[in-house]
Amino acid sequence: MPDIINTLAGISAQDPLDALRDHRAQAKENAQLSFEALLEPVDPGGFSHRDRYAVAAFTAGLLGSSSAEEFYRDLLRDEDEVASWTIAELLDEALLELDSRSDVRGPYGIFESAELSSENVAGPWLVVDEKSVDILGPLLAAGLEFAHLLVLHPRGSRPEHMARLLDAGWDEDMIVTLAQLVSFLNFQIRISTGLAALSHAPAAVDVPVSDAVPTPTGSKSQPEHSSAGGGKGGTTSARDAAAAKGATALKKVGERVSTYPDLTRPQLFQQSGLGWVPWIAPVDEAELSEVQREALIEAGRAKNPYFRLLARDPAALRARTLTDLDIFFNTTDGLGRAERELAATAASRLNGCLFCASIHSDRATEESGRRDLVQTLLDEGIGTSSNLGDPVWDAVVDASVALTLTPQAFGPSHVSALREAGLDDGDIIDALNCAAFFNWANRLMLSLGEPEVLTPGK
Repeated sequence: MPDIINTLAGISAQDPLDALRDHRAQAKENAQLSFEALLEPVDPGGFSHRDRYAVAAFTAGLLGSSSAEEFYRDLLRDEDEVASWTIAELLDEALLELDSRSDVRGPYGIFESAELSSENVAGPWLVVDEKSVDILGPLLAAGLEFAHLLVLHPRGSRPEHMARLLDAGWDEDMIVTLAQLVSFLNFQIRISTGLAALSHAPAAVDVPVSDAVPTPTGSKSQPEHSSAGGGKGGTTSARDAAAAKGATALKKVGERVSTYPDLTRPQLFQQSGLGWVPWIAPVDEAELSEVQREALIEAGRAKNPYFRLLARDPAALRARTLTDLDIFFNTTDGLGRAERELAATAASRLNGCLFCASIHSDRATEESGRRDLVQTLLDEGIGTSSNLGDPVWDAVVDASVALTLTPQAFGPSHVSALREAGLDDGDIIDALNCAAFFNWANRLMLSLGEPEVLTPGK
């Protein structure tokens, strides 16, 4: 199969950008292997190929990628043409609601912390209607509602969403695969968007204004409510109904979902000092299979509950880990490590992932020695443009924000700004890879568990 990211970006095998992508050959290869593991596994188990393609087509449509939506709908049509049309109808209504909010793009959602409530931003919610449930089945309907949440409201994920999936018939292994699939597509589609813009960018002196970044999440206070669609039934009452169903599901599934009533949760973005706890059970360390241990890549990760949870889908975990390591730690050339961590921090700050922001802001400080500048990004959040006072850092943050907005706002003007700051096209690909990857990582961390403040000795 041709490289899918290149296909979506309109890049041929002979294109110079493809040669630059080969500088991160492991990342390129394992992004393709991630598609194979998540969309076309030999044994799909209870998460059928038809349902995987349906979730993928729906996710691509929410992300605003017509090429990716058509690609995955073609796969779905081969499995179930009626389901393909039902997905299209759900998308039409969901996108109509998103279009009405074009002045404020996603990610939407609320913070549990009152300290961050000024950054709450309203967004549409999805409840799949009964007619569509009859066609798609309750399992897929619940999966689509989860995908909608994860694409548009990543920081709105709660234990109740795990309970609703379990109650609909998803098991723990399938939930991990579903979260991986939706999160991976957020990477795949964003990096293809960035590469397409890079491929068609004008000279650095010609800066268009048509792709200016709209008001991003976190730049103004807005209560979390919705007065219109968002798929079928995506109103305020639909959100309340979903919350009620979640509470009921939590009671039904019992100890299969952990809620941590006594957890010390972080109130603000900070550098270091945070741990992470899972809402559904990881694989016990003693019970990891040889395949699962190999998928961890690094033996020490067997102690980490996050990686042991992802080990429920070892093929996806292995491909994801190798993609991660090549993007961030291959420093034979390209963008500096500090700027790579900065891109990860900017994406995490906008998505609202306090855990990822803590880890990667700390690494950005370690690599650069600029703790105060990094903390400014955490404290002030994401505005319409960065003003850190360093042209390279400002360009990297602005590009990362534009790529993280949903749908993406990254375009030729951001390429021009990066070039004017002194980055060559290989450096730019590194920055795009880092920001896009953390739209994968953030959604896994946010959807499967939550951060905690570490106490001394823990």
